[in-house]
Amino acid sequence: MNVAIEDLHVGYAGRNVVAGVHLMAASGEIAGLVGPNGSGKSTVLRTVYRHLRPTAGRVLLAGTDLRTLTPGQTARQVAALPQERGSDFELTVREVVMMGRTPYKRAFAGDDHEDRERVAHALAAVGLAGHQARRFSALSGGERQRALLARAFAQDPEVLVLDEPTNHLDIRHQVDLLTLLRDRRRTTLISLHDLNAAAALCDRLHVLHDGRVVASGTPREVLTPDLLAEVFGVRAAVTEHPLTGDLLIAYDHRAPLPAPCG
Repeated sequence: MNVAIEDLHVGYAGRNVVAGVHLMAASGEIAGLVGPNGSGKSTVLRTVYRHLRPTAGRVLLAGTDLRTLTPGQTARQVAALPQERGSDFELTVREVVMMGRTPYKRAFAGDDHEDRERVAHALAAVGLAGHQARRFSALSGGERQRALLARAFAQDPEVLVLDEPTNHLDIRHQVDLLTLLRDRRRTTLISLHDLNAAAALCDRLHVLHDGRVVASGTPREVLTPDLLAEVFGVRAAVTEHPLTGDLLIAYDHRAPLPAPCG
């Protein structure tokens, strides 16, 4: 399922946060949103999983305007891992992940064999198969992150929307997550601060700055030294990773540029 965002405008608290954003993710493509803090990445993603309503523009799922779908229809097609994540669930890990099956259930229906199978597979995929009975509130930050990702996988969506999913994960689990997303090949919109991770994972990148898309294309097309200087305010060399051949960005940590204007 492809996702297209057309002329998106979002404002709240008397401020225009996103203005005229156009971006897309083709079916089965991983599209990354990158940019400085406050550039509008999370705001754009929140419109896709209907946490925010745009003031203008539209979000299309396979050509269908999101506004014409019911919440249940949307939940069967889009699963999200937002930055605002509950930490006080008095539920077990299994119960939290089983919440991903809610869009497929009738009211008061119990868990069936398919639900249990999908939850088990999702927990195994994120490395939490042996933690089903633990309280969610007792997990570490990284474990909570993986449990909520398992909930999104258990939802079996056409589209994944992930807002900074590597936050709180140690390096091994970051690598595992990126490998898992790459292997699953679901249509994915993902925001990342780590540009090297974005370059390794994403088929397409959209660079946001001050609520607008300033560059779109493959990682090699958009992550140039000039763009990194203009948008992120850093000196950087762009080269090739010696192990994987992916794009590798090396930053000059000793001589930062002045902060970008705007």
